[in-house]
Amino acid sequence: MSYFLDPCIPLGNIDGAWERIQKSLPYISLGNKNKLQIVVVGGGLAGASAAATLAEQGFPVKLITYNDSPRRAHSVAAQGGINAAKKIREDDCDGVNELFVDTVRGGDFRAREASCRRLAEISSSIIDQCVNQGVPFARDYDGLLSTRRFGGALVSRTFYARGQTGQQLLYGAYQSLMRQVGSRRVELLPRRDVIEFINLNGVIRGVVTRNLLNGQLEVFQAHAVILATGGYSNVYFLSTNSIKSNASAVWRAHKQGAFFANPSLTQIHPTCIPVGGEYQSKLTLMSESLRNDGRIWLPRRSHDIRDPSEISESERDYFLERLYPSYGNLVPRDVASRRAKELCDQGFGVGNDGRSVYLDLRDAIQKKGAQEIKAKYGNLIEMYERIVGEDPMTMPMRIYPAPHYTMGGLWVDYNLMSTLPGLFVLGEANCTVHGANRLGANALLQCLADGYFIGPCSIHSWLEGHTFSISSHEMDQACQDALENTKKRIDDLINVQGEIPVDIFHRALGEIMINRCGITRNESGLLAGLEEIKLLKQKFHHQVRIPIEINCPNPELEKALRVADFLELAQLMLSDALSRKESCGAHFREEYQTPEGETMRDDENYAHIAAWEYVPGSEPIKHLENLSFSLLKPNKRSYQ
Repeated sequence: MSYFLDPCIPLGNIDGAWERIQKSLPYISLGNKNKLQIVVVGGGLAGASAAATLAEQGFPVKLITYNDSPRRAHSVAAQGGINAAKKIREDDCDGVNELFVDTVRGGDFRAREASCRRLAEISSSIIDQCVNQGVPFARDYDGLLSTRRFGGALVSRTFYARGQTGQQLLYGAYQSLMRQVGSRRVELLPRRDVIEFINLNGVIRGVVTRNLLNGQLEVFQAHAVILATGGYSNVYFLSTNSIKSNASAVWRAHKQGAFFANPSLTQIHPTCIPVGGEYQSKLTLMSESLRNDGRIWLPRRSHDIRDPSEISESERDYFLERLYPSYGNLVPRDVASRRAKELCDQGFGVGNDGRSVYLDLRDAIQKKGAQEIKAKYGNLIEMYERIVGEDPMTMPMRIYPAPHYTMGGLWVDYNLMSTLPGLFVLGEANCTVHGANRLGANALLQCLADGYFIGPCSIHSWLEGHTFSISSHEMDQACQDALENTKKRIDDLINVQGEIPVDIFHRALGEIMINRCGITRNESGLLAGLEEIKLLKQKFHHQVRIPIEINCPNPELEKALRVADFLELAQLMLSDALSRKESCGAHFREEYQTPEGETMRDDENYAHIAAWEYVPGSEPIKHLENLSFSLLKPNKRSYQ
């Protein structure tokens, strides 16, 4: 049986609702705050900013990360910029409403309207916060903050620090975090993997971790747990995510009772360096900001193997500019990715395997000069040249879509609490604001909005009613149960003693997922994918090879735990994609498209967030959060 979820959206007009909520938050005295333990899992932008802010408020915080330092979180890899509706100059025509509309429309009306409105309303404060921290945003000649355009928007609202925006923002959050570590209000616990949650009568009361240096299992009790563990694109094996990015924490929470929302809504980024070889384990993103000055094209003649310099202007097809004259090369990511794949499938692709399109800076260099282009994209140009061995200043880059970001995640209400009381979910790990396609430069915005502003405020309502001691006989038993579950899970994998390395299974899973649930999907492919993963999962649990030493560093065991979760998550992703019989944003079902090859949305039957409940030994149950729009009427998503 399924039921409809209540997102706890404030009553009344959603315009300004967050401000009203803040004024109504309960007051917790400093004396009580000192007694309330909070565990934050994940040290990236969302986790580090949340831990620092909560500690500044007076709460004792434990921050757990599998990295040796929060500075190595995947947030460091974000390049292009962060959106904000911040008026810098008198003639700026952007505002809160414009960012809100672009976000909802970019997500193809599958995001929660109230959360998108809140994101746009507080975006300006995030820039102020980061500037005050010393984040070196780019500035114009007059010293004012500089902006540039990103996909899915007609205005320039993306603040940036060359091609290192994520890194600089993370350093700002990290400095705030380390200030609290120095004050002993945050205890930093690196090199630990969350394996299980402590569940006391349906309420999350802590986590069990495995110390990655000595293999010891450790218990951390808490009055509230915050998950900020990022996305799960590594289910595709080859993705732009860091190799260690995983879904284990959110998947373990899901198996404890947290609903998993829209798992199949995954973003394939159009501007990545193509796969270079059979043994590659990661793909590299080239920032979407390059599409401000780079023109994307393919030869008009199929299977044209000539050097790009030999292809005349009349023989080039600037297909995005031809198909979408209003947005041109800055159409949203799902649109650009799908069009590139279609043409490559038809034989127009370039490169050794025909799976690339050109991103050409030639015209911009001629117009603005090489020095200006290098100043804007210098580190990106250098990075491409080092990896590919070709100079983008003299010949076009070759790019192709790759798995990048996951719009799905654990379902949370307006207060960012999951269906497991006491468990809050921040950043990419939740499902709130991106719908079926994330607007470019909105990821960093969401992470910092959740971490600096929303999470540290909304958690007060929960903590006010749970100021009692968490030490009790019942709690001891819950901890013991979680420890036993963790040991059993590890022993079951260790005892397989098969012959096949973990990476072989992960690579096979990735091939299934990109073929069956990648840029495009269809019913027969999704059904076939479910059968393929079922067989792969059986083989994994009978033939995987893991070294038996567990009381020491064991990277193969770490990978095996993650791949075991990915195998189960992949089944849910396929089931979710199969059940959504429409095309919306990045979820492109080939059976549901317009004659022009655009997405065909079905608002009558699928204007909802699909949240799945885990049922041991049975099929998952789908619950719905119906989406309603009061400020913006759903309409056809067209970028022509």
